[in-house]
Amino acid sequence: MPRRTLLRNMTRLVCMDDARTELENGWVLVEGRQIVALGGGEHAPPSDFDHVIDLQGHVVLPGMVNTHHHMYQSLTRVIPQAQDASLFGWLKTLYPIWAGLTPEMVQVSTRTAMAELLLSGCTTTSDHLYLFPNGCRLDDQIEAAFSMGMRFHACRGAMSVGESSGGLPPDVLVEREADILRDTQRLIEMYHDPEPLAMLRVAGAPCSPFSVSRELMRDMAELARATGTMLHTHLAENDHDVSYSRERFGQTPAEYAEGLGWWGLMSGTHTALSWMRMA
Repeated sequence: MPRRTLLRNMTRLVCMDDARTELENGWVLVEGRQIVALGGGEHAPPSDFDHVIDLQGHVVLPGMVNTHHHMYQSLTRVIPQAQDASLFGWLKTLYPIWAGLTPEMVQVSTRTAMAELLLSGCTTTSDHLYLFPNGCRLDDQIEAAFSMGMRFHACRGAMSVGESSGGLPPDVLVEREADILRDTQRLIEMYHDPEPLAMLRVAGAPCSPFSVSRELMRDMAELARATGTMLHTHLAENDHDVSYSRERFGQTPAEYAEGLGWWGLMSGTHTALSWMRMA
């Protein structure tokens, strides 16, 4: 039977439900990885538990979920030339620095970023790692995530269209598309856990329309459907991104994504309102 942990004596339990319930003298019962009961006030907590944590003086609320992150970028937050730059200018400044990324840096930055997230109340995170120089692999990040004990959605990012082919990233940071698809399949088979309450899932995550081909976007969507996994990308991040899509593909980013089988929940800040229809 899974271990039962009782969190009790909370000064206030903020449930964040539709009724915005807040309970004084709150308690939460966790069984394994799942909250199975909660209460407060006159509703006494259960007496059958294996471990207890006293949270007197604390306000408790549900763990936050971080749906997009670039943990390796925690290593380059203070580059003066990248401050207050446009997206494309910021990327062009930092790409040459990121080309020096090593497996150890991937692990250190993952542990650093996860520690920050955990301390701020985040219990589930994704990360979009899309460059793999100097022998870096997504496995490096997954190993670091295991050591932190955080629920993790590892997104196997990729860039395949470099400057010489009309893309934004330098050629040294792009990969062959066959290699990207093969490695994504490997990672799914090795690490992805489809079960409810899984601690680790894997998603395919081509970086953006300005750094991968139409074919890779389409093939990654097909792989996701075949394996029952999710997709992740950047889309319509700013006006430059939208202009690039119109000039290169003759479509808005949302139209481009829909035509390649990507339509669904996505990260976009400049997606036209007419395309923001979610079933």
